[in-house]
Amino acid sequence: MKFNYNYKKPNIKNKNFIENFFTRKGLKLLVDLSKKNKRSVNQMISSVPYKPELYDLYNLYQYVLINKRTTIFEFGSGWSTLIFSLALKEVRDKYYNKAKFLRRNNLFELIVLENEKKYLTITKNRINKFNKYFNIKNPIKINYNFSDVEMTSFKNRICTQYKNLPLCNPDFIYLDGPDQFNVKKKINGITTKHKDMMPMACDILKLEYFYTPGTILVCDGRASNAKFLKDHLKRKWKYTYDKKNDQHIFMLSDPVLGKLNKLQLEFYNQK
Repeated sequence: MKFNYNYKKPNIKNKNFIENFFTRKGLKLLVDLSKKNKRSVNQMISSVPYKPELYDLYNLYQYVLINKRTTIFEFGSGWSTLIFSLALKEVRDKYYNKAKFLRRNNLFELIVLENEKKYLTITKNRINKFNKYFNIKNPIKINYNFSDVEMTSFKNRICTQYKNLPLCNPDFIYLDGPDQFNVKKKINGITTKHKDMMPMACDILKLEYFYTPGTILVCDGRASNAKFLKDHLKRKWKYTYDKKNDQHIFMLSDPVLGKLNKLQLEFYNQK
């Protein structure tokens, strides 16, 4: 079954527009924190959270909003988790009456998977404080999950995998984890716990055939991992690279699976 669907890309905005956008959302603190000094090229391990990158976060908000995403799966956690929770709530508040007829078990839920308990706690407390301070009514459901990460192999390629994955089938995936320096075991003496190595997660490849056409994957930086995915994904994916924001975007463009998937794509397409 054929269906003409393509994801929408956020419009390019200047710095002032984006800063005003977050200020209007009550996130002036995020704007202020974004102006702190950047880490040095060799400062890859830190005991404090990364500073927010406004362009990245604005893009993520818009991807969720303009493409009417219903279920988000985030590998890693941080400022992006707060942004996803706000964007997903906006989609739910606007489109719930139309989306409730879709077959989505985790409708308007955010699923977070983290391999650092410390940062998972920071993220959770940050969002709870934000919702309380701004008296957010009926916030979206966030499922926080922790799992260790271990070295493994996929088709004889050395990589990493989470030991436990939450049960869900998202229509938006954000790959910004795991922390490459917090992995267990070695494969043939190899580990990613080395500054000259890089993240190389294979979890998405193992789940590929469960995803429904229209699913969007955004890989934040992690160019080698994005290349690894691109080379090993077997279904039909549209791929683009956003050089300005250093984001790799994949969209599953396989033929429609059936009536229910077609309804889902029609929902995304509604003006």
